[in-house]
Amino acid sequence: MSAVTQGSQDSGAAPPCDVDALAAARCDALTGAPEVPRTLDAWLFARLVAAREVRGELPLLGLTRAQIDALGARHFVCTVTSEAPRTHVMANASHAAFATAMHGFLVGLAAPQADPGDVCCLAAIIAHACLRPDHLWRDLGLRGRDDVTGMLERFFPELVARNVEGLRWKKLLARELALASGATPGPAPGCPGCEDFGFCFPAGH
Repeated sequence: MSAVTQGSQDSGAAPPCDVDALAAARCDALTGAPEVPRTLDAWLFARLVAAREVRGELPLLGLTRAQIDALGARHFVCTVTSEAPRTHVMANASHAAFATAMHGFLVGLAAPQADPGDVCCLAAIIAHACLRPDHLWRDLGLRGRDDVTGMLERFFPELVARNVEGLRWKKLLARELALASGATPGPAPGCPGCEDFGFCFPAGH
């Protein structure tokens, strides 16, 4: 367990602003900033990993230890020290099925120039974030919707092109997956717990 993670556990649940600051600092450490120039993708993956690592929630990324190590070899200057399971197992079968289906759907829409290993990792991270009850950018640990849009534009640009109605990204992802599989569009597993669930899915519609 990393010193940052241990410290946050010893002092109890940190306020969101403190956790965000820890994640930002850990992101810098993983990429070597400001001394080492970093790409947008290095920042993105460091931020995604750091957001979960500082909370002691690395398994929520949906990545194996081998995937995290390979991701670090491509983008980070130091090792992700928190443990992750060799195989991430979810108790909820329907959530597991959704995550598997979403992962395959996203991989199929990947930009041709994107690194296949990065695509596989990012698809898993996004799919597992859709299981949690908040806006996608918060569940990913990013700074706002613009970060999600930029990420999708680089890795899954077709999804961005499909969002002509300006839908929330988690709703759009769930809808497009349903349409691709011939199912009736509905909320992602995590949507009912979001504060804006009634806005995205009004009763009677």
